[in-house]
Amino acid sequence: MRALEVIDCHVLVIGSGGAGIRAAIEADRYGETVLLSKSITGKGGCTTMAEGGYNAVLRDTDACALHTEDTMRGGAYLNDPALVDALVHDAPARLSDLVSWGAVFDASADGEVAQRSFGGQCRPRTCYAGDRTGHEMIATLMERLRGSGVERIEETPAIELLKDSGRVCGALTLDRKGEVRAIRADAVVLATGGGARVYDVSTNSGTGSGDGFAIGYRAGAELIDMEMVQFHPTGAVYPYDARGRLVTEAVRGEGGRLINAAGERFMNCYDPERMELSTRDVVARAIATEVLEGRGTKNGGVWLDVTHLPARRIEERLPVMLEQFLRFGVDIRTEPMEVAPTAHHIMGGLSITPEGQTTLPGLFACGECSGGVHGANRLGGNALADTQVFGKRAGEAAGRSPERRATIDRVQVEAQEERLTAFFRGEVSPISVQRQLQQAMWDGAGIRRNESDLRTTLGTVGELNGAGLNAASGRNLTACCAVQNLCTTAGLIVRSALLRPESRGAHYRTDIVQTWDAQTSPFGHTRISLKGAGIEEAGR
Repeated sequence: MRALEVIDCHVLVIGSGGAGIRAAIEADRYGETVLLSKSITGKGGCTTMAEGGYNAVLRDTDACALHTEDTMRGGAYLNDPALVDALVHDAPARLSDLVSWGAVFDASADGEVAQRSFGGQCRPRTCYAGDRTGHEMIATLMERLRGSGVERIEETPAIELLKDSGRVCGALTLDRKGEVRAIRADAVVLATGGGARVYDVSTNSGTGSGDGFAIGYRAGAELIDMEMVQFHPTGAVYPYDARGRLVTEAVRGEGGRLINAAGERFMNCYDPERMELSTRDVVARAIATEVLEGRGTKNGGVWLDVTHLPARRIEERLPVMLEQFLRFGVDIRTEPMEVAPTAHHIMGGLSITPEGQTTLPGLFACGECSGGVHGANRLGGNALADTQVFGKRAGEAAGRSPERRATIDRVQVEAQEERLTAFFRGEVSPISVQRQLQQAMWDGAGIRRNESDLRTTLGTVGELNGAGLNAASGRNLTACCAVQNLCTTAGLIVRSALLRPESRGAHYRTDIVQTWDAQTSPFGHTRISLKGAGIEEAGR
């Protein structure tokens, strides 16, 4: 057996989206930091694709108490209040950091950062850079990262966390040739993003395979509320290869109207007060209902119309949307967009403290792979703020971890080497398993759920998870590991969905009649780990 190559550092950050880069920048102030990315740093993940904006209280007409209440109410009161408090109070300062580092946000007439209205919020508090806000943030963070001492390792996924005496002490990685290496660290930050690629139609990039959920779970960390999957109301429907591509909430924030095939502006039947600016869970179910009841378009969507807006406003405020749909042959200045819900964001994830500490010593988490911030439904604009608030907090907390030279357990290493070797003996294509998994999850654990479908889906996930995946070469090992992580993530979602006998936020059960609302629910978080799974009683 060949000698294992080991890289030593103080902090290992896994994931290079907005949260991961911010965590690495902060951790670097305390000691040698390695930023590990399965893609190219700043290119993968969802932050760079995020279009809508960043929520922050900046005006005297707004208040942190209002942002907190909007977030809690939007999250169906399943949010962790301490995490919401950190998000709301730190978001303005983290925005200021970005601006001081060179980020260019749209400005108001008085020269302040401009803010637009987003769903579920009582004030216009979403800061934006046209409809390419995430791209602007990533460009700024990358410049800051280049000026740091952070070592970057790219196109190299983490396949398993390493532990020593119950403490996370690094990770095993897989390079492009299929070779296993180890990174030993005093602390590890998971910032691996989401896992909405478990669904057939999704806004996520190909890297959204739920790696952080899966490797955190296998290491013994506790995850909460994994059933809470947000389906963004507006994803592209046509052409086929564009299905699920995000149509930013900024379109509705600028005044876009949702219209069914009968020409009716239907949101007055579901939320007449907020209309198109209702929360995402409400709007997504409304669109799904319109389609289910026969009022959808021929491609299974509805119309999103901005043709009543001035053309110049569309060109200035929604340039990416205009360009995207022009490539589809649709000029949104004169024609409506065809949209339908698409899997977008997992609100659940690793249980964390406000400092990003998970239930495992030595392991921190931030961004979408962590849970509790957004409760049962995320408000648009809170995710980009989340990356910076908790990226900074987790990076700093990890950086303050004491130095210790852990022992790498050869048993763990050998188990992973055996796992990889088995892929060469497998006979099933990983892409085949992935497609079957995505369809099963879309059909049985999507926007509308019931116990029978969930149990059928769980059985399918279990069968697919046991498939003998085939790696044609060392370069294909990464794909096999990613598909296994997708299967693990799917299982966590379905098992958690079965634990929650109520409709709440993004989790909608068609087979349950309940007498309570979100504020009076008898249930708290679902919790799942290697030790077991269950659902809390409210207030416990």
